[in-house]
Amino acid sequence: MKILIVGGAGYIGGALTDILKDTNHEIMIYDLLLYEEMYRKAVPFVYGDIRDYKNLKTHLVWADVVVWLAALVGDPACALDESLTKKINNEPVLFLKENFNGRTIYMSSCSVYGSGEDTLTENSELNPLSLYARSKIEDEKVLEGTNTIIFRLGTLHGISDQFSRIRFDLVVNTLVMRAIFHNKVVVFGGKQFRPLLHVRDVAKTIYNVLNISNTGIYNLTAENMTIIDIAKSIKVHFPELVIEKSEISFQDNRNYKVSCDKAIKDFGFKTTLVLNDAIQELKDLLIEGRIKDTFINRYSNYLYLKPFLEEHNSPLGKEIKINI
Repeated sequence: MKILIVGGAGYIGGALTDILKDTNHEIMIYDLLLYEEMYRKAVPFVYGDIRDYKNLKTHLVWADVVVWLAALVGDPACALDESLTKKINNEPVLFLKENFNGRTIYMSSCSVYGSGEDTLTENSELNPLSLYARSKIEDEKVLEGTNTIIFRLGTLHGISDQFSRIRFDLVVNTLVMRAIFHNKVVVFGGKQFRPLLHVRDVAKTIYNVLNISNTGIYNLTAENMTIIDIAKSIKVHFPELVIEKSEISFQDNRNYKVSCDKAIKDFGFKTTLVLNDAIQELKDLLIEGRIKDTFINRYSNYLYLKPFLEEHNSPLGKEIKINI
């Protein structure tokens, strides 16, 4: 099977590539290397922008399966430029639908639910609170009725692989980092629920569905936890940690618990890693000093993109001529 991983040099793509490179599948990575200086894995790689439709189409023709990971990810990053978010998150997905007849595995987000009291299923009402969430809903609608399986991912955590950029703009990862370097975490409210999922379990699930025919939308999560309970779980690893609760209103109003019963029933979805696994591996990584400059902007989508866009004064600073 020929598998094109679009956006494959990123957080999920790194873990997925490690699985697929040791199989009989042919894989190819298509990525702009927005956050990277080089791509070091010994697998076929194409330096490409998903807005360059001529280049993208050449590689879509090659593939049997497309794993679509490319996107501006996260509420703050997408809010930087609404037009750019549409050009990256939505227009290429429409192009994909119109120019690829094979199997697609697409990453959506549980952010589409926004906020809700009950445990939410794939049939629950959507309540997007951000441009990022709205962009994911638009893509879901575009891909409806095609040979596509869509994963609404919970909030990711943990280490992906040996090379890929870790993200410190994800709640678990950033709280562990602050526990180590500040010995204090500030929790705003704290009663908000997040559906948590280890990044390597996402990769395993993508691999596991390569040979099934299911289409449609599936929630993926390992455990639903409140922010304060996440902080308390981290404190188990760092007994001296100070947890400071603040009632100051925080701009992220998401609060949701999700069910993945549909995925369990339809294709045997299961996870192998939980929150404590992520905390321990992040603790080991950071205490051993394996990241030289932990606080640089590169590890946050928003903090990296904001000055980057301002400096280059053009979408992602990369003007390309597109001929379709």
